[in-house]
Amino acid sequence: MSDNDNNNISNEHTNVRLPVVAIVGRPNVGKSSLFNAVIGRRLAIVHEMSGVTRDRVVSEARWENRAFTLVDTGGLGMMDGKEKNVDFWDTGIAEQVKAALEDADVLIFVADAQSGLTPLDEDVAKRLRSSGKPVFMAVNKCDEDRLKDDAAEFARLGFGTVYPICCTRRGGIGNLFNAVLDKCGAVHISQIRKKPAIDIAVVGRPNVGKSSLINALLGEKRLMTSPVAGTTRDAVKVEFSITDSDGSSLPANLVDTAGLRKGTKIDNVVELFSIMRAKSAVERSELVVFVVEAGRNAITAQDRKIAHLIESSGRACVIVANKIDLCQDVAEKELESSLRRGLPQLGFAPVVFISAEKMINFDALQVALAKVSANRSTEITTGKLNRVLADALEMTPPPVVSTVPLKLFYASLAGIRPPKIKLFVNKVDAAADNYLVFLKKQIRKNFSLEGIPLALEVVERPKKIASIRSASYQAPRRKNKNK
Repeated sequence: MSDNDNNNISNEHTNVRLPVVAIVGRPNVGKSSLFNAVIGRRLAIVHEMSGVTRDRVVSEARWENRAFTLVDTGGLGMMDGKEKNVDFWDTGIAEQVKAALEDADVLIFVADAQSGLTPLDEDVAKRLRSSGKPVFMAVNKCDEDRLKDDAAEFARLGFGTVYPICCTRRGGIGNLFNAVLDKCGAVHISQIRKKPAIDIAVVGRPNVGKSSLINALLGEKRLMTSPVAGTTRDAVKVEFSITDSDGSSLPANLVDTAGLRKGTKIDNVVELFSIMRAKSAVERSELVVFVVEAGRNAITAQDRKIAHLIESSGRACVIVANKIDLCQDVAEKELESSLRRGLPQLGFAPVVFISAEKMINFDALQVALAKVSANRSTEITTGKLNRVLADALEMTPPPVVSTVPLKLFYASLAGIRPPKIKLFVNKVDAAADNYLVFLKKQIRKNFSLEGIPLALEVVERPKKIASIRSASYQAPRRKNKNK
């Protein structure tokens, strides 16, 4: 399966339910490596540190022209029934794995041939047997014939055929997934009708409530949340439907990302990978939900850096100010005014004040998401654009800069998503910055562009090119090939 195949289906919803295959096992056995090898790209973070994967990472996948949903889970690091001295993350990961087991049609139990069969493997096997789901035993890191022989000891767990694999070299994965998909009855790609879905990246600094926001939108605890910075590591994509005020719905994918914090505060390489994934999620998205904290002067320097990332990416944006329930003594207009002063580069983005914890104002958030999503398709016609600009110049003539009055000859659309407009003028230096801001406002008033960045490029009108029949025209000399 190629990377392109997966990219083609990554932002689409299908009309049929795809069978769900979940990868489970104890920590550090190669579950994420297997996940990445099958989907054809590095979606899940892979590192030797234990407990890297926390939330369930889900992706549609294709194998031999068959489509299915593949789920990567965190490592089960505690024994069944253990309650004392259990790490917070172990508990949260166990809950995520439990949810994955309930949703899955088939389970792939991954173990490590180099470590051999461990008591924790046996405990995981016990949990999987109690699920009642079909289980396929995959033993990873089988790089040598000797290790393939060692993998045979896992037959004692009673899951039938043991599949030796090597994720780094993709060895044995074909045999494993052919058997898995024969069992779960994967859907042939010819049966799938694709419904385009908009990718929405949810970004912000740590602990502003990104995962809580997504959980509230979904109506379930899909993602782990905690007051600890760095809880989210992978860029986790979940299917979602935006509901407009008229009840219509738009398929979407919400992508939860790691909190973006200062480089000097990054603790380890795993967090660095997480931040790289978050930035990549912004670049791959079509709309960004920027989560900040509501409050007087609550915008931080890191918020402004993230705003610059969004602005430079050219993505549509909705600003979500969370924890409004903690600001009951402040008027919303005052809060918005403070926020706008702190994020001047995102003046085009609507602001919605919510409380993810108490589910306050989520109807308004849905409407804002629907409106900005629709505005991405706003058509700017050349004729109307030039009429709008002509009216603007007549209503408010441009200021004279350096004794040279600005003359606008015409404007044209140079790009879409985001829209970029070229203004052809007599002299670039004659265009005052504040007047360009005024022209932007006039364009926005006449086109549905709320939430959409707009770029104006001022260029001098090209001079007439000499005709090939004119006396001043000189034909280019031909090179002498004989020299």
